[in-house]
Amino acid sequence: MDCASEESEIRRAVEHITGIRAMTFQLGQRTMAIDAPAISVEQALVAIRKAGFDPQPIQDKGNDAATGSEAGADGHNHGAGSGGAWRLGGALLLAIGAEVLGFFAPDTQVWKAAGLALAAAAIWLAGFDVYKKGLTALRHGRLNINALMTVAVTGAFLIGQWPEAAMVMALYAIAEAIEARAVDRARNAIKGLLEMAPEEALVRQADGSWATLPVASVMLGAVVQVRPGERVPMDGVLSAGSSSINQAPVTGESIPVDKAVGDPVFAGTINETGTFEFEVNALASNSTLARIIHAVEQAQGTRAPTQGFVDRFAAVYTPAVFVIALAVALLGPWLLDWTWLEAVYKALVLLVIACPCALVISTPVTIVSGLAAAARRGILIKGGIYLEEARKIKAIALDKTGTITEGKPKLVAWEVIGTEVDAATAEHIAAVLAGHSDHPVSRAIATGLTPNNVEAKDFKAIAGRGVQADVGGAVYVLGNHRLIEERGQCSPALEATLRTHEEAGRTVSLLASGTGPIALFAVADTIKASSREAIASLKALGITPVMLTGDNQATATAIAHEAGIDEARGNLLPEDKLEAIKTLQAQHGLTAMTGDGINDAPALAQADIGVAMGAAGTDTAMEAADVVVMNDDLRRIAETVRLSRSTHAVLWQNITLALGIKAVFLVLAVFGSATMWMAIFADMGASLLVVGNGLRLLKKGEVK
Repeated sequence: MDCASEESEIRRAVEHITGIRAMTFQLGQRTMAIDAPAISVEQALVAIRKAGFDPQPIQDKGNDAATGSEAGADGHNHGAGSGGAWRLGGALLLAIGAEVLGFFAPDTQVWKAAGLALAAAAIWLAGFDVYKKGLTALRHGRLNINALMTVAVTGAFLIGQWPEAAMVMALYAIAEAIEARAVDRARNAIKGLLEMAPEEALVRQADGSWATLPVASVMLGAVVQVRPGERVPMDGVLSAGSSSINQAPVTGESIPVDKAVGDPVFAGTINETGTFEFEVNALASNSTLARIIHAVEQAQGTRAPTQGFVDRFAAVYTPAVFVIALAVALLGPWLLDWTWLEAVYKALVLLVIACPCALVISTPVTIVSGLAAAARRGILIKGGIYLEEARKIKAIALDKTGTITEGKPKLVAWEVIGTEVDAATAEHIAAVLAGHSDHPVSRAIATGLTPNNVEAKDFKAIAGRGVQADVGGAVYVLGNHRLIEERGQCSPALEATLRTHEEAGRTVSLLASGTGPIALFAVADTIKASSREAIASLKALGITPVMLTGDNQATATAIAHEAGIDEARGNLLPEDKLEAIKTLQAQHGLTAMTGDGINDAPALAQADIGVAMGAAGTDTAMEAADVVVMNDDLRRIAETVRLSRSTHAVLWQNITLALGIKAVFLVLAVFGSATMWMAIFADMGASLLVVGNGLRLLKKGEVK
């Protein structure tokens, strides 16, 4: 079950069965799910088998309806399974034998009978499945590839071209098997990631001992140990130890990431240095890696715009070719003075050449390869439509916190502004005061200063202002601008200094004693190291970046300038961001939105393409988005646009190749001297060519 035409065949086969509530198809995995009562499911499977398919139940993933059934439907002769290779090899040898006898054996009845027998045996070995499905299709009035091959090979056999008929069927079956393996490579490019997660985990037991258990039986809250060189078996939060972890399978990062207590770890990633323990926070079936696989499988099931066009074209193209072939056979002798045998032979050659297989297979292979390449780079694209549409992005709205910036306050500057104490003493006092506050700004100051052994007592939090303590018999405060104003300790010079920092997007805290301010500490949410490069890449692609944030306009302007963004809009509520997206769509055209918080979800949904930051993003933002960047690296957005452009180019290269090759050989078939040998090489050669071209996209996903 490779293409939409076969999906349509299955739907037609079961349309008369009552009780079927819904049918969903995953062409990328050759699976389908039927939501119906058990008796209706059985009737449907019987009808599907009569249509020439062989549905096989697959293991329930645990998320299907209890009344539903999921099956894989094989509609092609892939030459797989036990005996598949020798059967095709035997068919090819028999076909070669028939050709040899046709060329060199004496023209006697005995030798002719021997050649005929070899040809018939070759056709039976290679084409039994094709004939079975082809006859079923013809009986139901459907003109698919199997029907075309059945008519062409049978016709050639009947007009005495039995060696060619045998060779065509053998080569067709072999080429189909090769093509199927190539297509499976694209389909399995993502599934290979899932196998990276170990099937067992070393889990701490109630008595403190350790036991190796299947990951499927490990519950939430369990503590798992991972040694150097091992893969992390499940998602969790590091609870003991530290290490450096290669996260390329999940986030696409090529450089290992240092992990300490409190940091998240993901299933399938590789522990490179120390032994650590982590607490499981997601079941094996719901790990980040498993969700990536599921999302890509769902994306493969959606049809991109080009794919929909090709499927509609092929639905008209195949019957049209059949009519043309019939016209060649019937009118050739009258209009072009051919013999009846010549006319029929040319018509049969035309049927084989015109098979739409290359055209139909070219788009899904290309789309699946593009989705797989993106996922390998830590870019989760939720559908072929978004992969195709990303090339058209004209403007992109970027949230500030956590997207352009780190999302974590950091001490960026401090200075002594009084003469009461020296710099070292001021640093020590500020560090001890900041260390006793849970406020993010205080924590940033404490982290940025050198730890010390200064003793302080009588700590007191000043709500909305700061913190106060007694150090060496003197009372000191560490607080915001408002606190210093309320204490009457501001001066015009200090106000000017504070204004300078605030215009740069910094939050200022002041250390003061009873006599006046001592030191100033500026905290800011710094931009990510990759943001400037990311913005430059987007501009180089002709995309206009605009920053949207709830922060004040001064901070927004300062951060935007630092990142290289020309336009920034501050003081925005979620509904304001939504309106901003609508404005950008009216001004520029197709607009993307990038964000990571719940407040970004409405804008992500409104944008033509929503991009969520996966590592720091909320579940709500990731659910609303069409693309998820797993490692929060803005540079991945430009990569997505470039991949989209490459995918679009390959799609149209494949369509042009498939139709161009067929057009040349169609002319040769009617007016030249094309043979059935040439026909089969034209058809399957084109198929293998477009598949190989589509698979080139997988190289774009290699993590370097």
